[in-house]
Amino acid sequence: MSAELSRLRNGVPSREGYGTSWTWEQERLELLPEKALWRPEGRELLIADLHLGKAEVFQAHGIPLPSDGDRGTLNPLLDLCARVKPKTLIILGDLVHGPLGLTHSLRETLKALPELTGCAINLVGGNHDRPCQLVGMPQHPSYQLGQLWLSHEPEHPPDHSSQKACLLNICGHIHPVATLSYGGDRLRLPCFAYDATEERMLIPSFGELTGGYECGQLDRKWLVAEGTIVPWQNPESRARKGRLVR
Repeated sequence: MSAELSRLRNGVPSREGYGTSWTWEQERLELLPEKALWRPEGRELLIADLHLGKAEVFQAHGIPLPSDGDRGTLNPLLDLCARVKPKTLIILGDLVHGPLGLTHSLRETLKALPELTGCAINLVGGNHDRPCQLVGMPQHPSYQLGQLWLSHEPEHPPDHSSQKACLLNICGHIHPVATLSYGGDRLRLPCFAYDATEERMLIPSFGELTGGYECGQLDRKWLVAEGTIVPWQNPESRARKGRLVR
């Protein structure tokens, strides 16, 4: 194992955090302050939008970013996997940022990722992953897990699904954030966002070098702030009806 992989495995600081339990139909999920979803029934850990190699892609276009951004994404992931010990890590797309970012070092790290995380890995291919050849990590299409429909971009289950009305779409791609304003102060935070009309949960981007997009006036949001989850509901959406949210 290379020195870089050893640092990734052994140089991970301890982190503490408390998740928030949320129930949709028969599915119980834990919203984690590490910007991940935990499905305890099958011990699946869901994350999205790591965008590894993004600094190198920017460097190739003349934008000087430091090359250690991936460590700020991978170390928290390894720490989280060591803490919750998932059976399967499900990455909902955009594991990498593009072919120009796939350095030899990153390819070696990705090949070792199942060993480093201690679990199987399912990658739902995202729009940034599709042009990339990721050796040892095949890209899967969207699929059903229990009452969940897992995808990268927001989408509906296939029309031929007999359970279409009973599936919750869990997806990434949007990098949802919420902006809180008070007087002249503004605070922009990553968030989980639930849309009761579409039966969809957007999860925040896991990567350190990723931006965010306002996710609109959805029914429910959970802000990620200071290592904790803060439930927050837009005043405009409180009268809207959705499925049971706790």
